[in-house]
Amino acid sequence: MPTEPHPATDVLLERWSALLERCGATTDPAPYGRALLARWAEPQRRYHTTDHLLAVLDEVDALAEYAEDPDAVRLAAWFHDAVYQPDRSENEERSAQLAIRALGEAGLAAALIERVVRLVRLTADHHPRPGDRDGEVLCDADLAVLGRPAEAYAAYTAAVREEYAFVPEEAFRDGRAAILRQLLELPALYRTPEGHTRYDGQARANLAAELSTLTS
Repeated sequence: MPTEPHPATDVLLERWSALLERCGATTDPAPYGRALLARWAEPQRRYHTTDHLLAVLDEVDALAEYAEDPDAVRLAAWFHDAVYQPDRSENEERSAQLAIRALGEAGLAAALIERVVRLVRLTADHHPRPGDRDGEVLCDADLAVLGRPAEAYAAYTAAVREEYAFVPEEAFRDGRAAILRQLLELPALYRTPEGHTRYDGQARANLAAELSTLTS
């Protein structure tokens, strides 16, 4: 059966079209937007879905004052998980290559495409360089889910486990625990002032609680 359209599809298409027009698109942006939304609705996704895209875009809007080029960050948000296969390790690079093709065909300036592609690639490790304000905004927006209330965080972790259902339980627990330790060892999970204030404390509590569960 065909996948039901996401309730926010029309709103997202409007946001996409307005964004592309602001950025100088020379072709109709709607077909590109529909193609991207179809990718975000693929059946293998449980967390990296249209809901995640919408959440990241909303967070970018909330943090836009900290960015040097908010629209480049918004474009990167649209593409950052556009290619997503849970059993593949090169999703970010393949998403970056998709951005190069799609934004080039849309007629956007090469310098803007280069900025967007750099940001998409940055989501492979979420470690922007000091002073990389656009990178800080995108990474904070992408990681905002870690700082949600405990119930929402539990829904996120359950969805991630569903995406990796092909991984045996022990292997998943070990791999997930390693990721959580790396995050908890970071001196700052969030780099923008607002992101740090809103999310850091809750995120660390969520990560520590999940790690305790995984290793008990």
